[in-house]
Amino acid sequence: MSTKKDKFTLKDKFYMGIALDLAKSRHGQTGSNPSVGCVIVKNDKIISIGQTSYNGRPHAEFNAIKNSFEDLEGSKMYVTLEPCCHYGLTPPCTDSIIKSKISEVIYAVTDIDKRVRNKSFKILKSKKIIVKKGLLKNKIENFYYPYFFNRKKKLPYVTGKIAISKNNIIYSKYQKKITNIYSDQFTHLLRHQNDGLMITYKTLNKDNPRLNCRLKGVKNFSPKRIILDNNLNTKINSYIIKSSNNKNTLIFYNKADKSKISKFKRKGIILIKSKVDRDNRFDMKEILKKLYNFGCRNLLIEGGNDLTNSLIKNKIFNKFYLFKSPKNLSKSSEYLKFSGLNVLNQKYQTRINLNLNLRKDRITLYR
Repeated sequence: MSTKKDKFTLKDKFYMGIALDLAKSRHGQTGSNPSVGCVIVKNDKIISIGQTSYNGRPHAEFNAIKNSFEDLEGSKMYVTLEPCCHYGLTPPCTDSIIKSKISEVIYAVTDIDKRVRNKSFKILKSKKIIVKKGLLKNKIENFYYPYFFNRKKKLPYVTGKIAISKNNIIYSKYQKKITNIYSDQFTHLLRHQNDGLMITYKTLNKDNPRLNCRLKGVKNFSPKRIILDNNLNTKINSYIIKSSNNKNTLIFYNKADKSKISKFKRKGIILIKSKVDRDNRFDMKEILKKLYNFGCRNLLIEGGNDLTNSLIKNKIFNKFYLFKSPKNLSKSSEYLKFSGLNVLNQKYQTRINLNLNLRKDRITLYR
């Protein structure tokens, strides 16, 4: 409820809430740029909306201004992040705002980018535009935490995920399905929200996964496939290799003969040579740096027992989803148990049981 001290009205909060929803719907799809939502209002009526474009450009403010069929003079703009004011691959959004004669700009969060931080506020104020900031700040800052992490650390924001049965099994030879279709849909949402998806060659060779997003309406926005494979032992006839092109599949390897290397390159695979330690394991921090340089900002890792345990122990995950089924899997044949529960509980202090309608499956978020 608004108070006399509150500089923002309930309507202001409503419009900014719409802007946040617009930003959330493009999360993980805007390349190296943050996903931003923008709403333009005139005479208490929404006259235009905009989002950051796929791959990051044009920006939300530019799109909202371009999308309007009405005169923008005297209107009010709500935007989730401070508008940019520097020249990059596109002109500054502040220029577009000034030219459109928008009279008031309200943004939620100050940009962490040094080229922008508080500069746009001053530029717009100097042009007699009313500027306010901080609307829904806490809620929207939480949404931009991965972006802040990217900018500060120069690393992708890493999300982990593993599915286990009631008796903590992650693989059983004759019962491969662990969770139900509702949990599967959440997994595909996570894939949609991340621009990279990592597994090991062992998982690829065992399961022959597709690693794509299969939610209706966003099937064309699947993440890049990233494979960890020391000696290029990935099966060449797997779905991932058959469906690769020179943009969607990366393999990190350490050594392989020239014939293998050329075979993978002919399939359109991007091969990245990387160091391993004495135990023949990749340096994950070094790999994350390389992925950041390739433009990956949000990375989902769907690892097996060994990889997941190693990353939990080294606290590589920024957040981790544990999917748990209410059913037991058989131990009568070949099976694999997840051994990382105790370490997960030790390393990640915050545990949230997500209240999702998963029909008896349960998801716990660690961060």
